[in-house]
Amino acid sequence: MSLLYVSKFIPVCSCYGNSHGRPSSRKINLDYKRYGSLKKVSNADECASIVQSLSENGLPHIAHELVLRLQAEGFVLDNSTLTALMLCYANNGFVTQADALWNDIINSSYNLDVHVVSDLIDAYIAIGLFDEVTRIVHQTSLRHPHLQQKVYAHTISSLGKVGELELMDNTLKDMVSKGFPVSSAIGNAYIIYYSRFGSISMMENTYKRLKGSRFLIEKDGISAVADAYIREQKFHNLGNFLRDVGLGRRNCGNLLWNLLLLSYAANFKMKSMQREFINMVEAGFYPDLTTFNIRAAAFSKMSLFWDLHLSLEHMNHNGVLPDLVTYGCVVDAYLDRKLGRNLDFALRKMNVKDSPVVLTDQIVFDVLGKGDFHSSSEALLDFKAKKKWTYMELIVIYLKKKYRSNQVFWNY
Repeated sequence: MSLLYVSKFIPVCSCYGNSHGRPSSRKINLDYKRYGSLKKVSNADECASIVQSLSENGLPHIAHELVLRLQAEGFVLDNSTLTALMLCYANNGFVTQADALWNDIINSSYNLDVHVVSDLIDAYIAIGLFDEVTRIVHQTSLRHPHLQQKVYAHTISSLGKVGELELMDNTLKDMVSKGFPVSSAIGNAYIIYYSRFGSISMMENTYKRLKGSRFLIEKDGISAVADAYIREQKFHNLGNFLRDVGLGRRNCGNLLWNLLLLSYAANFKMKSMQREFINMVEAGFYPDLTTFNIRAAAFSKMSLFWDLHLSLEHMNHNGVLPDLVTYGCVVDAYLDRKLGRNLDFALRKMNVKDSPVVLTDQIVFDVLGKGDFHSSSEALLDFKAKKKWTYMELIVIYLKKKYRSNQVFWNY
């Protein structure tokens, strides 16, 4: 059997529609020079992987001509090559050609793979062809009923990811009408997508429906709902939601308690935050770094030095190592009150020779922001990433920076 090289042919692209037209000769020559000497096909089985590679590089015309030349050489194309070419067309916007191959495949005896259908659906969603997506789902349900539940689930998820909530609802209703149940995974996905793209009331109604189905909201769903409340600064609603979920749940770690503490810290309700922290410990939960830094940030902003020191002592007693956020809370608290000379006292039980790291949950910064020392140090660490820093070095540089800024201020 003779070898067929991609470099043997010159693309003519006679099959493409008017929307894309014929590639320019310069484009063809560039593609020929870049890929012509690299692609070699000795049998049809190798063609699918080459077509996929050409698709990823945005060269559907090369893939098409390769397939034509293979057929002219007498090779019988297998199903994997045809599906690869179909996805190549779809991913590069050649909808007419992709549809033609899809119709051939769906109306044949081809043993369709659910991943092929999912990839085609994703390609059409990416270019906004939602009617085509609906048609593909219905055709698959008719011709390959054993795949329809998985195809429905994937379509619901894919539509939700791009914020097409109405189409997602319609697809779910269609799935339920076929007798398929709504799983816990789909229910939790609904919570996430409505949290990201829906209103607060829509999200809350979705949560009620999930509860009515007797499914537990999972960790990702809880985080998504919390993000939505935080974006709208509805911290009281966040607290109510967390209590409704159940603060005693163990499979979420400290997430629920940390979010509850954060809801109080955001409004500087210090007594309530302290009370819930005690409840957390009494319930058998062990505070982690994020727990301590939520409290430290609130104490720092309120200049509650005694509470800040007690929190650091508690951290040390529990074996929880501080990170850059913790050091920032201490440094900012003292410098904001012009107590820089007393900083050594605050840092004496902290290992300032450690290398700086940030291990605090991002959601803390979404609510409370980053302190000045934290932001300044991160900028320095990014600027001189190769240097091995210590907390002490960062503190010394920051103190010099603050001293110079004060000198400039007084000179004016």
